[in-house]
Amino acid sequence: MSITVNAQDGGLGPRVRALREAMDLSLRDLAERSGVSAPMLSQVERGETSPTLQVAKRIATGLELRLSQLLRLDEDGAVSVVRAGERRKGPSAVEGHHYEILTPPLPGQRAELSRHTLAPGAVTGGPGDPPMHEPGSRETALVERGRVVLFCDGQRYELLDGDTVTFDADLNHHFENPGPEEAVLLAVLSAGLRRS
Repeated sequence: MSITVNAQDGGLGPRVRALREAMDLSLRDLAERSGVSAPMLSQVERGETSPTLQVAKRIATGLELRLSQLLRLDEDGAVSVVRAGERRKGPSAVEGHHYEILTPPLPGQRAELSRHTLAPGAVTGGPGDPPMHEPGSRETALVERGRVVLFCDGQRYELLDGDTVTFDADLNHHFENPGPEEAVLLAVLSAGLRRS
């Protein structure tokens, strides 16, 4: 007797499709990575069939997830709220740069939102700052207040209140606050999702 996962409740199929597309994989690509046939994957994504636990586990492996992550067993629900007092603080080994991670530490999460505060003259990218990001990562930053300069891959970009910049986060980069006032920016890091 094989145990099946209920894919007809409208949750698993769209989740598999969204994760596959976020990784820029075709059905054939995922079939090769998981060992599950493309027609079976298509039926799962459309909610026409319920995979066995073994098949669901192979799909999860193909998506670089644990089965519990694919089935969202590690989560309390579809909505997670991080209250202002619950933000995770990043290490502040760099003088004048402090940051908080605003997204919850959920398994399988492929994007992270953080809020960075830069004192006048402060620079990101020191020993206590986040490391260079994984290949294919993208970052989008919004200047909430002040003026910052992004140095990315040898180029300089000046950003003012309300300006947004998106760049390949696996390139050598850092932000500087050249102004006399504190600067605040929000950054969204998407892990390994760059499309060529």
